[in-house]
Amino acid sequence: MQTLTRVRVWLMVFVIGLVVSGVTAFPLESETRLLAKLVHADWSPAPEHLPALVDWVDRVHHGVAQTNQDYPFLAYGTDWLAFAHLVIAVAFWGPLRDPVRNIWVVHFGMISCAAIVPLALIAGPIRGIPWGWQLVDISFGVVGVIPLIFAERAIRRLATEAPPPTPAAVATSSI
Repeated sequence: MQTLTRVRVWLMVFVIGLVVSGVTAFPLESETRLLAKLVHADWSPAPEHLPALVDWVDRVHHGVAQTNQDYPFLAYGTDWLAFAHLVIAVAFWGPLRDPVRNIWVVHFGMISCAAIVPLALIAGPIRGIPWGWQLVDISFGVVGVIPLIFAERAIRRLATEAPPPTPAAVATSSI
């Protein structure tokens, strides 16, 4: 696989993850309802083997449903969270077009993934989030940084393979 193709594949993996994360932040009530149904299904071993997880899922679903009923405007916050994921995904259009010149966007993504860890570890206990769920949240940063690491390495390789641009090419290049 050519280096540029490799860069674009890894970036698209990350962008798809951002888009999926963003889109799934909109229908929280229906998602938590579905999750509660799954953990309570006849075939589910969760009630017997993971009762704390079942209790947490039930609590979250009840909280989201009750909040949406009594204070639906609070869901606007998660709408903005979803929108932010989609906007950040759009920012990766730059590295998809010109990875070497826009490597800073990849670095921004890597820093953002790393920042998930302290956010989860600080805000999680303050908000009463169970330790296991904090680990799930942390995993988004850990998993998210993997394609960015591979993309960044390939971009550095691409930068050494490509000849430096001529002054005329720089003057006529578009943003």
